[in-house]
Amino acid sequence: MSEKDEELQSLDELAAEGDEIDFDAAEATFDEIEALRAERDEYRDKFMRALADTENLRKRSDRDRREAEDYGGSKLARDMLPVYDNMRRALQSSAEAEQDVNKALLEGVELTMRELISVFKKHGIDPITPEVGDKFDPKLHQAMFEAPLPDTKAGDIIQVAAEGFMLHDRLLRPAQVGVSSTPAS
Repeated sequence: MSEKDEELQSLDELAAEGDEIDFDAAEATFDEIEALRAERDEYRDKFMRALADTENLRKRSDRDRREAEDYGGSKLARDMLPVYDNMRRALQSSAEAEQDVNKALLEGVELTMRELISVFKKHGIDPITPEVGDKFDPKLHQAMFEAPLPDTKAGDIIQVAAEGFMLHDRLLRPAQVGVSSTPAS
């Protein structure tokens, strides 16, 4: 039995007790009550949707803020990679004879290199350091050349030209490598 039917039944009982009831007015009042309940339910639904939209906006804003913090400096980081490469080359190319003559300069370059690596780590920049003999991974490596080389399998790294770098979970720069093609028979 619906709520409206129950209310009408209670009005019928009151009428049986001798009170006069205007059923048309009561019916109109019940219709108004039903309309108000429907309107209330509609507003409640709109409120709940607005609340959900607000919560989704807050979550999206938090995610966007975190991404901006993590990846906002990616352009600067990418621009610093050639500096890292040049410092690494300078350290690798210094001959032992030159190390005695330019000892102070070499120590300064080494300290600067360590500081740069420390700053990279602090900001979530990690090197990708493939080794000769590793399998080529197109997600992390960029093939600079391909050459047949005896005693290798196709797709093996045969030379590392430059390290790659990740910024958190995103590729900042792929490692630049030479890859073995199928060896000539």
